[in-house]
Amino acid sequence: MQRSKSGFIILGVVVLFIFIIGFGIVTSYNNLVVLNEDIDGKWSQVENNLQRRADLIPNLVETVKGYAAQEQEIFTAIAEARSKLIGATGVDEAARANDELSSALSRLLALSESYPTLKSNENFIALQDELAGTENRIAVARKDYNDAVQVYNTKIKRFPTNIIANLFGYNEREYFQADESSKEVPKVEF
Repeated sequence: MQRSKSGFIILGVVVLFIFIIGFGIVTSYNNLVVLNEDIDGKWSQVENNLQRRADLIPNLVETVKGYAAQEQEIFTAIAEARSKLIGATGVDEAARANDELSSALSRLLALSESYPTLKSNENFIALQDELAGTENRIAVARKDYNDAVQVYNTKIKRFPTNIIANLFGYNEREYFQADESSKEVPKVEF
């Protein structure tokens, strides 16, 4: 009778141990799912804001074209960069296209300095304000995305979650990084 009682206690301890390990694995896995989905949601916001900017650009370009028809090179550069941004498939590709578009837009806005009547045009001012607001939204969305990636990447590298992450194929995610050329100060010439 004594032997059977100790057997039940050992069995109970083993079952409890297995339950605790299983609960830990399920909890870690569910946390990884939540963090991974958070990153995807944040990236969607980045793409949403990049699309908003891409939608505003044709209106801005058309407004400026009316005043500066001879500046075709800038308009072409903006159109090409916008197409690359819309067609970007990954974080790196989107970052490069975003930098290219930002550079082209800065040249367009610098061009507006050469046309005083354009600077006072209500449509141009409204579009420029919308674009500035969109640029701020993009910056915030990129920061939120990178913050979510940092939390996730830290989580999958820490023990014991790293074991569960490797077991279920959760890999490190990449940050949204600016292209090296974006660190250069743009030259504005008149």
